[in-house]
Amino acid sequence: MTSFSRASRVLALVLAPLVALQPLLADEAAAPAQDKTNKRVVNVPHGTTQAPAPAASPAPVAPPVPAPQALQTGSTVPWLYRGSDIPVDDEWLFGEMKNGLRYAVRRNGVPPRQVSIRVRIDAGSLHEMDNEQGFAHLLEHLLFRESKYLGKAEAISAWQRLGATFGNDTNAETTPTHTAYKLDIPNIDDAKLAESFKLLSGMIREPVLSDGNVGAERPIVLAEKRERGGAAQRTGDLTRQTFFAGQRLAVRNPIGTDATLNGADGAAVQAFYDRWYRPENTVIVVAGDADPMVLAGLVEQWFGDWEGTGTPGVAPDFGDPVAPKGTPKPVGGLPPIGELAVAVEPDLPRSLTYAILRPWRPVQDTVVYNEGLMTDAVAQAIINRRLESRARGGGSFLYAQVQQDDVSRSTDATFVTFAPLSADWKAALADVRSVIADAIANPPTREEIDREVAQFDVVFANGVEQESVQSGSDLADNLVNAVDIRETVAAPEVVLGVLRGMKPRLTPAAVLKRTRALFEGTVTRGVYVTPAAGEADVPAIRTALASKAAADASARVGGAAIAFADLPPVGAPGAIAAQTPLGVLEVDQVDFANGVKALLWSNDAEPGRVTVRVRFGAGWRAFDAGSAVYADLGQQALVGSGLGELGQNEIDRLASGRKLGFDFAIDDAVFTFTAQTRAEDVNDQLYLFAAKLGMPRWDKEPVLRAKAGAELAYNTYATSPGGVLNRDLEYLVTGGDGRFATPDPAALKTATPEEFRKVWEPLLKQGPIEVLVFGEFDKTKVIEQLRRTFGALGPRDPIPADIAARVPGFAPAAEKPTVVTHRGDANQAAAVVAWRSGGGTEDLRESRQLEILTQLFNNRLMDALRERAGASYAPQVFSSWPADLASGGRITAVAQLEPAFVPTFFAEADKIAADLAANPPTADELARVTEPLAQLIRRASTGNQFWLYNIEGATRDPVRIGMLRSLLPDYSQTTPAAMQALAARYLVQDRTFRMAIIPEGQTLAEAAPAGAGANPAQEALVGR
Repeated sequence: MTSFSRASRVLALVLAPLVALQPLLADEAAAPAQDKTNKRVVNVPHGTTQAPAPAASPAPVAPPVPAPQALQTGSTVPWLYRGSDIPVDDEWLFGEMKNGLRYAVRRNGVPPRQVSIRVRIDAGSLHEMDNEQGFAHLLEHLLFRESKYLGKAEAISAWQRLGATFGNDTNAETTPTHTAYKLDIPNIDDAKLAESFKLLSGMIREPVLSDGNVGAERPIVLAEKRERGGAAQRTGDLTRQTFFAGQRLAVRNPIGTDATLNGADGAAVQAFYDRWYRPENTVIVVAGDADPMVLAGLVEQWFGDWEGTGTPGVAPDFGDPVAPKGTPKPVGGLPPIGELAVAVEPDLPRSLTYAILRPWRPVQDTVVYNEGLMTDAVAQAIINRRLESRARGGGSFLYAQVQQDDVSRSTDATFVTFAPLSADWKAALADVRSVIADAIANPPTREEIDREVAQFDVVFANGVEQESVQSGSDLADNLVNAVDIRETVAAPEVVLGVLRGMKPRLTPAAVLKRTRALFEGTVTRGVYVTPAAGEADVPAIRTALASKAAADASARVGGAAIAFADLPPVGAPGAIAAQTPLGVLEVDQVDFANGVKALLWSNDAEPGRVTVRVRFGAGWRAFDAGSAVYADLGQQALVGSGLGELGQNEIDRLASGRKLGFDFAIDDAVFTFTAQTRAEDVNDQLYLFAAKLGMPRWDKEPVLRAKAGAELAYNTYATSPGGVLNRDLEYLVTGGDGRFATPDPAALKTATPEEFRKVWEPLLKQGPIEVLVFGEFDKTKVIEQLRRTFGALGPRDPIPADIAARVPGFAPAAEKPTVVTHRGDANQAAAVVAWRSGGGTEDLRESRQLEILTQLFNNRLMDALRERAGASYAPQVFSSWPADLASGGRITAVAQLEPAFVPTFFAEADKIAADLAANPPTADELARVTEPLAQLIRRASTGNQFWLYNIEGATRDPVRIGMLRSLLPDYSQTTPAAMQALAARYLVQDRTFRMAIIPEGQTLAEAAPAGAGANPAQEALVGR
């Protein structure tokens, strides 16, 4: 059974605060801030300034929706639960129509007025014939290109007019086992809902699969394939071919091959469509803020008369993992050792993965079956905690993990993955296997079991608390996933009940039995990736795996339980200097005598969830070129280095059975601690954060481990254009600011734990502290805990004036692009154009308008490079504006493409920038940007995270509160003339930085290739 989403992306309802906020978000926004720099300001009055819509037409009237006839009610077992004793989740309505199409619908109001639609086709790359490799994925693209109700060049704009954001709200995926289409429609009404089903039905039932459309989409798919290439793709292909040898999965990459994609034509793709796109192969899932009977009726209305064409496809045999004939079982205890491989990739770090594989078989998704899965999860968690303890304690590997997975309905496998710290992979393998051998030979302790069960209980109980705010999109995705793996869905309380009901049976003997089963199978296979030729070969790996592993119990994690009540106080409790309402959203500001300021918003919008964030210090401003290496190491090791008398292992024990977090980040001008917790644990969370500032610990091992990891990973940046972008862009675009240079092995080699402490210890004591607590909590108790923790901290050192004044620079304009090389595939390149913008809160409203401009730019660049030229799969344009700094923002356009097309990118970016500055966009073009942005803001604003992000920093900069008044209109209302003025101000040649990443040994092309900018089949414009 699949339960609630494991991701914390739920958007909750904040009804009362939003009612109170309506005047703030009304069209009558506050007057623009005064210009204090004499620079030209783009005035964007609101209320009546939205660009005029295209020629008015009568409001659409939704056609009547017939009552559903295929619902499974009464004693009928819903199709998803046949053969299962898992309690049916009654929130869902299930139906099965005469044509074989199955559906599930439910009401869900998170976020309000959104409907999420999923269409799953039970066909992926495993269903392709040899000459059809890549067709399932190509067909996924083609359905967005042209269909019955969407002509050429209409799909993207049609969904945007409905308020859907391309890529986020309209998307699809192709896996080995299915193709799923995903649509989230915001601000729904009857007419939009009917129109969405109509358009979607045309896409699924009647796509136009002509030679022209295939020819137009082919270069886009090939561009996607090219961007995935390189060392990582090569090792991925080798791993797939080795682990799944003899099975279809070994030779069915969803992206396909150049030969099969270039050989595709309309007739061939149509033949694949006819075999697999049929009602009996389709499941439709809808969850949203609408009457489920209407949703069911719409499914039946638009898909009930669908009939397949021609002979249906017969699902192929995916095969079983079997050992080569005559392979003996090794004395070491593993199953027979089959296929092994060694990949030599000079720029990739060492890693070794071996897997114990078993045949996959459909299961009866029963309570007993799920109890077994939970026992497996406990067993794996115990082993992984022991492996992590060994790695922290100076083991021979950087990390190691055991994970069971059912892979593409092809194998049930247990994977063991680790990264050797040196060329002595044999020692690392023996080290990892010794921990596993102990788990197989000896039962875990009661304490170990209880610790892992407590962690699962916290997660599952929190799922029950947050059930009312689980998003419709997550619910729909969960059900689609359940169909794919041939299981059911269960309500959160059912999942929690299964865990708690089986606790008496989770004995050491029971966990031992399931642990042993995890390491039994029909064959063992493995792949070793190394940067050094000759370091390993297949016979050596076979010998090492076949040897007997000596059980080593020294990695078992024990020790007495640690209670927060036993920990020393941070200091003498402080005094409250002031407590006042912030004036918005019922947020209170609490000032303490020591200078700490807190913003508290207690609300029940997201049951069971509290977000805590601490802002302090100088952020990136605190570093220079000499100390920058410790900034990078700090992001990995500062938290792990401990606090007070607690090291990392002790903190783990302290957190057992609690929902605590400790994310550390370096922002433009502040450092942050952030955690997702709950009401029961928020006080403990505050203690952890305050103790890290007030009594930090400086264990060496986390620093040495972070240093080793950074050294091992550095060369991976060079394996692709995207890696080089991540490594070098920030450094180069800021004009060579040493703070943003990725530390190379030479810099890392000189780094020491002692110097790490010397850099970070004063930074933890420096600068003002702001604490934000948003969510469901007892305000009185939290204020008291703040008094005892953050209020108890000693005086803070001021940020030195020269550090406080630091802002990122911007590279001076140059006649030619900066050229950097990579060591990846010869057909891979990337290009960047960046324009300098601004920063700070005085012009924050203008920064929001820049988001509209960048979306206009993004749509045009996508059309030019993807649709018309077929040169890039996903070019992007985005804006950054540091609110905490007076400057340092920029607009950035980036694309990955072939080296020959780099001049095309620069030419198109220049052309778009010049046109936006010279000519206003059309009203329709603008509406296709502002409507999705408005819906994105409305949906996001129903959650605490959104408001925390927009309010943080307000204790030192109250201007941010006033800026809330115009937040929605700033992002969604403007005029063509205002956009033109912004473009003329920012998108100018003397404010640009250009960068090209090309393969080593090549020179930058001077001009675009002949025919660039014209997709051979551009008459069939429109893509996904």
